[in-house]
Amino acid sequence: MDTSECGVRRRGKRAWESAEDFPLLFDWEQVYAWRTHTYEEAVTPEKIQNPVKKRENKQLDRAGKRDDSLRCIDLFAGAGGLSEGLSEAGFHSLFAVEVVPTYAKTYEFNHRGAQVTTADIRTLDAEEIRKRLGLERGELDLIAGGPPCQGFSINAPVRSVLDHRNHLFKEYLRFVDAFQPRCILIENVPGLVSFESGKTLHAILDSLAELGYGADVRILGAAYYGVPQMRWRTVIIGTRGKELPPETFPDPICHAPIEPNFTSTFDGHSLLKIPTAEKSSKFTTVKDAIGDLPPLHNGEHGVAVKAYPMPPQCDFQKRARRGSTGIHNHEAPRLSDINVKRMAYIRPGGNWTDIPEDLLPKGMRQARKSDHTKRYGRVLPDGLASTILTKCDPHWGAYIHYDQDRSFTVREAARIQSFPDHYIFLGSMAEQFAQVGNAVPPMLGKAIGISIKSVLTEV
Repeated sequence: MDTSECGVRRRGKRAWESAEDFPLLFDWEQVYAWRTHTYEEAVTPEKIQNPVKKRENKQLDRAGKRDDSLRCIDLFAGAGGLSEGLSEAGFHSLFAVEVVPTYAKTYEFNHRGAQVTTADIRTLDAEEIRKRLGLERGELDLIAGGPPCQGFSINAPVRSVLDHRNHLFKEYLRFVDAFQPRCILIENVPGLVSFESGKTLHAILDSLAELGYGADVRILGAAYYGVPQMRWRTVIIGTRGKELPPETFPDPICHAPIEPNFTSTFDGHSLLKIPTAEKSSKFTTVKDAIGDLPPLHNGEHGVAVKAYPMPPQCDFQKRARRGSTGIHNHEAPRLSDINVKRMAYIRPGGNWTDIPEDLLPKGMRQARKSDHTKRYGRVLPDGLASTILTKCDPHWGAYIHYDQDRSFTVREAARIQSFPDHYIFLGSMAEQFAQVGNAVPPMLGKAIGISIKSVLTEV
């Protein structure tokens, strides 16, 4: 494709089209003021309802378009965290593809209006899917997706260009070429920036430019957007036919005690979005996130759907409960007797170093006190949680409840990931933990979606 007709330029070059003023845009709970880059409350009684039910009641046209939302598809969709956030920002998912069956079932259960395909994306005909959705090239508003990131992760044992997962970006680009959406969104781990000394990221941006998209990249800290954990994501956004306005990436809405432990510069520029000194809001704490959920003993399951034991204690809990009729996925994993004994010694904010030596795993008895500081960690109620991984095993990190001698439940992990309580996870408990841990926090996805929506609806 000849991009000279589109006026596309890579980051740092002059744009052929200047950005226009952007209007105020409304979502379910807030107004995003583009000119001041702030979120303002805009709650009305008629909006306080289950957004899933509200979306299902809308009428569809031939191409599946809702009368009040933008259309997107989600590639490498997982359990649907990114789609949930985009939905809260005003996007409607028409189609999703996910290779893991239990993830796809969870996605389909929670996104009833989307066509969900369980398949390896490499086997799919993108043109056939576009036609099945009744879309012409250029009609779709957004393609979102997070190609499997383990091959890029700084936490992975081997980061190799030979890892087949690293090449699945090409499949994402194949769908972009077939649909020609107005905007693209790619999310990945921070390690993407340094992978192969930045060559992979350069190749992605160059490939998008060849398809007619001006794209840029930032690293966003989820805690800066109200998510109660230490989690960073690399985000690439591109717009068709013009250079991406630098304001497209959402500004942080609160301060949080997080520090990057990865490469955060690219082509000599910092990619971090840091809150300004004017931001006075405090981060969401672990207690804010899970303090209203019923207490449980180690291994206790109880009824499948539990009642809330108290009224919501903060805005985060009010948001989490909206549209929910009860608490699902709140069952305590059963830890071994030796782990129960170990937990009794660990104070909030403490870790394995609080455990008497004779109770420690043999492999940790010779470890330095400064090593493995998150292992057997008990979270602070007024602090941030560690990054939620694919299982909340105390041996992996700080996943012990702050005042109950047990590890987190799936629902607590989902709350810490900012999933609303009406979002239900299917499969075994291990599968549910994996779905939660691999997801994009919906509150982060929502913030990104609001910014993209502002660009797409500019006047």
